[in-house]
Amino acid sequence: MAVDIDVVNITHAIQQAVAPVFLLAGIGGILNVLTNRLARIIDRTRLLHNRLETVSEERSAVIREELATLTRRARVVHRAIGFSTTSALLVCVVIAMLFVSAVMGWNGSIVVASLFVFAMCFLIAALTGFLYEIQLATSIMLNGP
Repeated sequence: MAVDIDVVNITHAIQQAVAPVFLLAGIGGILNVLTNRLARIIDRTRLLHNRLETVSEERSAVIREELATLTRRARVVHRAIGFSTTSALLVCVVIAMLFVSAVMGWNGSIVVASLFVFAMCFLIAALTGFLYEIQLATSIMLNGP
């Protein structure tokens, strides 16, 4: 009979963990977008650094201004990646805590809820950074370098 109860508890824990697993997949998608944006920023920075050596002094000032904006964008994306990764790690801990509490019969609801709130706060910070980086990128396009 004890084996049946353990299986029921584990089955229940798996059911509880499904929603955070989908959240984890969504955060993975956000991380993919952020890393692709960072890669494009790095590629553009390398291109401009190479171009900087061969242009006139007037054009050099424009390139340096764009490089400064790219540096700001890279920092923002880097922070957003850190926040997203932290959020994903916290969601993983939430999933682990759901299983631990189910198997051990421990009431970890306060810990799980707290970790989930922290994960959402980090995700909010990451998405805010993503939005800010997009604003920086479009300001270059709209206002010129």
